[in-house]
Amino acid sequence: MMRRSVILLAVVGVVGAGAVSADARGGETGRFDRPKQGFAAPWTELRDGTPEQVGLDRAPIDAAVAQIDEWTRTNPTQPPVNHPLMSGVVTLLAHEGVVVNRSASGYAVRYSDAAGTELPVQQRVAMRDDTIFDMASISKLFTSIAVMQLAEQGKIDVDAPVSRYLPEFGVNGKAGITVKQLLIHTSGLVSFIPLWSLYPDKASRLKAVMDIAPKYVPGSTYEYSDLNLITLGVLVERLTGSTLDNVVTRGITEPLHMTDTGYNPPASKLDRIAATEYQASPARGIIRGQVHDENAWSLGGVAGHAGVFSTARDMAVLAQTLLNGGIYAHRRILKSETVRAMLTNYTQAFPGNAHGLGFELDRRFYMGGLSGPATAGHTGYTGTTLVVDLQSRSFAILLSNRVHVSRNWGSINPARETLATGLAKALAVRPRHGRDAWYTGIGNSSTATLSTRELRAKSSTIRVAFDTFVDSESSDHLVLESSGDGVQWTAVKMITSGPGAPPGENSFLSGSGHRTWWNVRAEVAGSDKISLRWRFSTDRLYTGRGVLLDNIKITQGSRTLLDGEKQPTAFVSQSWDRRIR
Repeated sequence: MMRRSVILLAVVGVVGAGAVSADARGGETGRFDRPKQGFAAPWTELRDGTPEQVGLDRAPIDAAVAQIDEWTRTNPTQPPVNHPLMSGVVTLLAHEGVVVNRSASGYAVRYSDAAGTELPVQQRVAMRDDTIFDMASISKLFTSIAVMQLAEQGKIDVDAPVSRYLPEFGVNGKAGITVKQLLIHTSGLVSFIPLWSLYPDKASRLKAVMDIAPKYVPGSTYEYSDLNLITLGVLVERLTGSTLDNVVTRGITEPLHMTDTGYNPPASKLDRIAATEYQASPARGIIRGQVHDENAWSLGGVAGHAGVFSTARDMAVLAQTLLNGGIYAHRRILKSETVRAMLTNYTQAFPGNAHGLGFELDRRFYMGGLSGPATAGHTGYTGTTLVVDLQSRSFAILLSNRVHVSRNWGSINPARETLATGLAKALAVRPRHGRDAWYTGIGNSSTATLSTRELRAKSSTIRVAFDTFVDSESSDHLVLESSGDGVQWTAVKMITSGPGAPPGENSFLSGSGHRTWWNVRAEVAGSDKISLRWRFSTDRLYTGRGVLLDNIKITQGSRTLLDGEKQPTAFVSQSWDRRIR
C-alpha cells in the first residue's frame, strides 16, 4: 500500500471552524458562510499550496483523507467482508485555485482473478498521483460539453428535436424528443440495454438505439439513461463529420493541455492505468487499459456515455475551467453564459434529481457537505467522482477502481461523501456574534444536545431567541425542546428568518445550500422550573457540514434568564463544542 500527500505541516486552527485570510483582491477566502456569486477570475490557474494559505482548516481535510486511506485496507460494510472498500484511490482537493491536498492510497492493480486473490506484494501496482482511471459515466460530461460547443457555433439548438439532426432517431414515438431532454435525462428512454450481447456489431448496436421506443412519455419523468448520451455522441459525430474522440481532443483536451485524457489510451501508458473488473462474460479477464463498460467496449471504446480515461490532475484543470466560466490558461472552451446554462437546474419538476445540461446538481450522496443548488458534478460506475462547488470556488476529485475486481463488492459512496464533507468542514463559518459559537458536526445515526441548566421562571411566557447556521440533509433535524423535569421533553415551535429559512412556524430546522445564518424566535409557557435544549439528530445515511448556534438569549418580560454570550458555562453539552473565532 502507498499513500502520499503534499500537505505535511502541523495541524492548526479549530476543527470545523476554519481560519480566514484575505485574498489578493481584498476579499475573504476559506469561507462557507460567504457564498460567492458568479465565476472565479478567468485568469485563475491551479497551483499547489497549503490549506492555511487559503484560509482552510487542515484538520477536517486530514481526517477525511486518513479515513479514505484506511478504506483501502478495511471496509465499513456490515457484516464484515473480506475485502477493502476499494482497491485504491487518488484524491485531489482545491479551493480558490490552490490545490490544498493530493493523496494516493492502495493499489491500481491488486488482484489476480475473479475470486479476489491478492497478487504478491511485489507484483501489485501502487496508486500514484498520475494514475490513469477509466472515468466511466464522467465521460458524459465531455460529450455534453461537445454538444454545447456545437450549440455555441449555431450548429445545434438544444430545444430542437433530435430528429432534426438525426432523422433515423425520430421513429417509434421519439420525433418530439429534444436535445435538451437527452442532456437532462427526461427523454423517456430506458436507462440501459445490453447492446454488446443483443446485437452483433457496432452498426446494429447504434441502430438499436435509434430504433428503440421510449419507456415513458418524453418529458414526463426523470430516468437517467446511457442511451441519451450514446445518441448525443452520434449526433456530435454526424454534425462534425468526425469521430467523438477527435472532437473531444480538439475541443477540450488539447486546448486545456489535458495530456492524459482521452479514449482508448495507448499501450505506452498501460503501466499507469488502474485495473478494473474481471469479466467472464464477455470473456475479457481482468480489464486494464480498455473501457470497462461493455456497451462502450462493443462500440470500439468511444461512446457518448463512457470511454474517457483521465487523471486527477487533468480533471482538476477541467474543474477549474468550469469555476472560471469556461476558460483556463487563456484558452476558452465555453462561453461563460454556456457554462451558466449547463449548471442550471432544468428538472425542478422531479425533486431529488436536479440536473443541468449534462451535469448533476445538488446530490447529497456524493457531494456531502458541499451540496447546494450551485454544486455540480458527476460520478462514474468504476468509482470516480467530480464535485465542483461554485459558491465556495472549490472542487473535490476522488478517483478509485472500486470495481477491481468485482462490481458486486459494493458502493464507495461513503468515501465520496467523506471527501466532499471534509472539504466543506474545512471552510470557515464565523460566529455571528462575539468570539465564539456552539458547533456540532456529528456523523450518521448520532444525536447532539445542548441544554440549559434549570431556569427559575415565573408563569408568564418565556421568549427564546438565537441565531443558527444549519447545513444538513432534510431528514437531519435541529429541534428546540422544553422540559419541566429534565426527563420529558416537548418540541417548541420556531419562527425563522433569513435567506432560505423555512416559512411559518416549524417544529424542526434542516436544509442546505443557503449558506447563511438564520435568526430564530420561539415562545415557551413559563413555570417555576424549566430547562431548554437544542437537539440535533442524524439518520443512518449522509450528513452535511453541521450546525452552529450563537447569540442565545432567553428572556421573560424585561428579565434576562440566560445570555449565552455572557454565560457560556450555563449550558450542558453533549457533542457540541465551542468554536472560537
